Amino acid sequence: MDLGIAGRTALVTGASGGLGLASAQALASAGVRVALVARSIDRLNAAAATVDGDPVTITADLSQPGDIDDMLTASREALGDIDILVANAGGPPPGNFASTDLGAYPDALQLNLLSTVAMCKDLIPSMQERGWGRVVAITSISVRQPIDQLILSNTARAGLTAFLKTTATEVAPDGVTVNTVQPGLHATDRLTQLYDDLEVVASQLPTGVLGDPGDFGRVVAFVCSESARSITGASIPVDGGTAKGLQ
Repeated sequence: MDLGIAGRTALVTGASGGLGLASAQALASAGVRVALVARSIDRLNAAAATVDGDPVTITADLSQPGDIDDMLTASREALGDIDILVANAGGPPPGNFASTDLGAYPDALQLNLLSTVAMCKDLIPSMQERGWGRVVAITSISVRQPIDQLILSNTARAGLTAFLKTTATEVAPDGVTVNTVQPGLHATDRLTQLYDDLEVVASQLPTGVLGDPGDFGRVVAFVCSESARSITGASIPVDGGTAKGLQ
């Protein structure tokens, strides 16, 4: 399927592995010129070797506002105007209400909320001027159904979803779509950090299998496509049927 985005440019954060890398791979396969962002240059270089075309690599830590500013400047120097933003970041440490100190919340909000706000504030105005843009944030199914022991992630990602939903309505007349994609349990390194036995975890899903990062990346790429121009303000679950609610 031709996604109609060949020649576009994309900035993908959290792109050295997992769902971020899978999203970058899918976009590059569609002919998009991609900049990969992550903290580790070694992991970035390894990831870039799996991405079609000639991807740009930029090291940045999204928990540091100064790094975000430098990364945005570097992405424009390398690719010119950015047409597509895929905002992804690793999750904050696990914990519940009792075990999580108040001081942990600002760092989690910076990583999983404010970093994306900063990127949107920088990139969306030029998308509006050009009359075309795509913003996709990789959040979590926890926005629909909070996950035990992930109170920081649950809190920050719900706030991000509200910010993006509000923004989507404002920028829709200018040809810019803004959406979130909500992963459930996928076969990534993050999952191995949270669970000891992945076979048991998979058996508890309605599908009986963990999500495939490649499949997830192709969903993200489609949301960035020309055919998805009428999809905006949406929160799209890719969770193997985990969430039980109607919305």
